[in-house]
Amino acid sequence: MLDIADELNRWVEQGRDFAVATVVAVGGSAPRQPGAALAVDSEGTAIGSVSGGCVEGAVYELCREALQDGRTVLERFGYSDDDAFAVGLTCGGVIDILVTPVRAADEAVRGVLATALGAAATGEAAALARIVSGPAALRGRALLVRPDGLTEGGLGAHPELDRTVTAEALAYLDAGRTATLEIGEQGSRCGAPLTLLVESSVPAPRMIVFGAIDFASALVRMGKFLGYHVTVCDARPVFATAARFPDADEIVVEWPHTYLERTDVDARTVLCVLTHDAKFDVPLLRLALRLPVAYVGAMGSRRTHLDRNERLREVGVTELELARLRSPIGLDLGARTPEEVALSIASEIVAHRRGGSGVSLTGAHTPIHHEPAPAAHRIDSVA
Repeated sequence: MLDIADELNRWVEQGRDFAVATVVAVGGSAPRQPGAALAVDSEGTAIGSVSGGCVEGAVYELCREALQDGRTVLERFGYSDDDAFAVGLTCGGVIDILVTPVRAADEAVRGVLATALGAAATGEAAALARIVSGPAALRGRALLVRPDGLTEGGLGAHPELDRTVTAEALAYLDAGRTATLEIGEQGSRCGAPLTLLVESSVPAPRMIVFGAIDFASALVRMGKFLGYHVTVCDARPVFATAARFPDADEIVVEWPHTYLERTDVDARTVLCVLTHDAKFDVPLLRLALRLPVAYVGAMGSRRTHLDRNERLREVGVTELELARLRSPIGLDLGARTPEEVALSIASEIVAHRRGGSGVSLTGAHTPIHHEPAPAAHRIDSVA
């Protein structure tokens, strides 16, 4: 649900009633992962997606029904040989979808969800836990957990349940993970089980582009398209300007390695070095390759790459650190224009993030959808 927080937050501010359908578990080949959502308001307007098109029509009708009767329901959609062309996922997957009405009359649930949507829409970190399966009276209840442990809402009558889920949600939030969780109704690992969906909303990951060149301008646009908070850094003020990079979130005029030393990065940050100049590249990459970031790529020809590696070795960069460097940057797409090169770089970043091979899917026997993290379990019983 939090993946469409911007639009849903506007609906809340406008006082609209709506129902939201959220993917809570998947099995096999499914196009969307837990947390993906489709919402429908009282006038029939729809936003978001739960399946890439396979079951959208049926889920739309479930949302309309939930708005009418106020019931939270859990529904499974999947593929079988008998109904391959009926409503279902013809790609062979199975998805479980929770449909929750969010109406002005349901003040308690609406209040928690509204706060969660507001936090996600403004880039605040928060985790939202919702009961997916269990006693009908509990289904749909929600608990919002903030990074400092403060909470809003509640899941049941037993206080230990909220305390246990809060601790679990904080761990999910720290990892930026959305998945299902099974726990006892009284907060223990035994007793009547509840299944919860924990959605994490974290600030956008960072893309830092070093080198204010034409290729950088195209890469900034691509980074924004992929959902990154994009910073452009260059020591030359004549090139690092808002006029040249109108899509950048931030423009920094500073020596690249000096800026990297003082700015915050994390395990989701990607660093793209397009400066193509040893006086910038060497001190920058020496630092970058020792940071716990997701990706470090550097532009240059193969000859430039070999020369740069020798220079990095001379300043103490180890072979293990050099192995982290993606250079020449990008996948082999035959790219020539700045936009094509940006696509090549972005493709490598996505492949690295998702565990893809970068080869053509035609004729390949590799999975279409990669999930490096352990997959969440599927829900075995639905209503």
